[in-house]
Amino acid sequence: MKHISKVILAVAAIFAAGFASHSCTDPLKFGNAFLEKAPGGTVTADTVFTNAEYTRQFLAGIYSKQYYALPTNSTNNPPQCLNYWKGMPEALSDNFQLFFQNTIVGNKYYTGALTSSIDGKNNGNIYPYLNEYIWQNVRNCYILLEKIDDVPGLDAAEKERMKDEARCLLANTYFVPFRFYGGLPIVTGTFQGNESEYNYPRASVEKTVDFMVGLLDEVISGGHLPWGYPGTSDAASETGRWTIGGAMALKCKILQFAASPLFNSDKPYWDGVYTMEDSSPAWYGNYDVARWQRFRKACEDFINKMNANPEVYHLVKPAGSKFEDYRYAFRSSYLLQGSPEVIMSVRVHKNAKGNDYGWVNLRTNARYSYCPTQEYVEMFPWADGTPFDWDETEAAGKLDQMFVTGDVVPGKQMLQNRVYTRDPRLYETVAVNGALQTINWGNGKTSGANYELWLGGTTAGNTPVTQDSHYGTGYRYLKYYAGEAYVGKFPHWVSFSVPEIYLGYAEALAQTGDLPQAIKYVDAVRARVGLGGLEECNPGKNLTTDKDALIKEILRERACEFAFQDSRYFDMIRYKLRADFEKTLHRLVIHRLVEKDGQWVVSDGQWYKKCFGKVTDPSDPDFYEPTHFSYEKLPITVGSRIWWDKERGGFDPKWYLQPFPITELNKKYGLEQNPGW
Repeated sequence: MKHISKVILAVAAIFAAGFASHSCTDPLKFGNAFLEKAPGGTVTADTVFTNAEYTRQFLAGIYSKQYYALPTNSTNNPPQCLNYWKGMPEALSDNFQLFFQNTIVGNKYYTGALTSSIDGKNNGNIYPYLNEYIWQNVRNCYILLEKIDDVPGLDAAEKERMKDEARCLLANTYFVPFRFYGGLPIVTGTFQGNESEYNYPRASVEKTVDFMVGLLDEVISGGHLPWGYPGTSDAASETGRWTIGGAMALKCKILQFAASPLFNSDKPYWDGVYTMEDSSPAWYGNYDVARWQRFRKACEDFINKMNANPEVYHLVKPAGSKFEDYRYAFRSSYLLQGSPEVIMSVRVHKNAKGNDYGWVNLRTNARYSYCPTQEYVEMFPWADGTPFDWDETEAAGKLDQMFVTGDVVPGKQMLQNRVYTRDPRLYETVAVNGALQTINWGNGKTSGANYELWLGGTTAGNTPVTQDSHYGTGYRYLKYYAGEAYVGKFPHWVSFSVPEIYLGYAEALAQTGDLPQAIKYVDAVRARVGLGGLEECNPGKNLTTDKDALIKEILRERACEFAFQDSRYFDMIRYKLRADFEKTLHRLVIHRLVEKDGQWVVSDGQWYKKCFGKVTDPSDPDFYEPTHFSYEKLPITVGSRIWWDKERGGFDPKWYLQPFPITELNKKYGLEQNPGW
């Protein structure tokens, strides 16, 4: 079966794109060609589905158009999720600010200029309804399901496996836009071209959820797919394929989103008058704890199956109890394709080198300036798991220790016995002042030059003031770059993982009243990086009795664990965190201080590049690595979001769901606009 994975990485996209454009009699084409008549003739389709290898490639082509949440290239073609000119959803959360303004994120969201209009390339919002290959993939899944039984050269077992892979792909193709738009038109097969009319209104949230879950339940009960791929070798080559584990994990994510307050509430998310005759595509219309119980049961089913097959999926175990052990455990958990924590991942290229994988190759380009905010950095606790509090740390005179500490040893220019004082996940996710830049790929140990994020420093320069590049907030994003370590490696984006199941289950337990058990599953994830228990580290928060406080901690834990895995933005959406969308976000401006004549004075400028190995007199203030600084938290002003401006209305709840293109509404096939647009 491994040859299909190779096809996915190589030629599948070209094959599928060509076939989907002109290959069958199905006229169901959303967008400009939605109501056009069938092109007539099925020569290409007949050619494909009379050949086993072509059929495998056709399935691989559907795989190649899956949602991928890292910007990798410049294109007007679908899927737009890859396009760095669009911008990623995480840049709309409170965790990141995108300083490359010539994007849809900068031009339409930060400014508030978004409407339901689209351009000539079918692009408009953060997830363009007509330019993400949604409906082409839906169509292609049904073509395969309807035609594969007649393909010669495939045995019955392979046909059933491929059908179930198509069902998973179909469910996932629906789930991604469901998070952006709510209820969707439900298509249940291909068209013949002789239908008298096409009436495809948006289905309710409930029906859309049940449709997706129904597809997955058929896969789960059928048993035609493997549970997963045990062993590093098989997992590394096959985790891009759908499995029963992947189907069960996707079911969990669907039910989690559906049970959340965005849809599952006694009040609609939008305060204004609904523009819909039937509002059921935008919310359930009531609150029902049974939706959380359904999600809880799905998580329990996965965990029971996982525990019965421990060789496949499990949390990574650190090799020891040192910082580098915990950091490497976290790195390997998401970065390695053979990680036992990865349930499902999406790949876009063979390796991260050359000019065709922009996420790595343009890692120093301003187009990729997704900068962590000060608010995000403060979410990460101290290394023992106790919460970080800026005011308390400042009052104690310990801001210099908020990232690293160590010993100044006479004659040694670099800080000795360096200690990383915060959650190991912080250093894997964010470049912070004083951390060493080079990380060993195999064990997490750090070495080399330090990050100089003070003004004029070797790495940040003046960008925390100008706010125009990777260090525009005084920090740089690292996860999925891994510094320079990812160059030449095999990139993938993790869509489902074991920690997501654990933290999701914790959320479901909390929402259904079992707070102590919820904390145990949060603690299992925290222990992987050496953090203490959640309750013992937060004794004043009453986490065993205060549900809202525990949910807040779970969401914070998810933010620390799942950067750029489509977590924080959608957590803010599904919990309707309007206050977090409206709060002004901040950067950190650091000044280097040196002691001269008994006084601490500002001495900004490069140190490692100009002083390390060049200044030889230990009495010179520039001899030792800088360890004392002043710190100022300042509002982000470049790309200041209209949502932060209360005088202009702040965050309008209409933003919780995206607008459908006005051109689609005008076709009168039943599509209704989301409220407020």
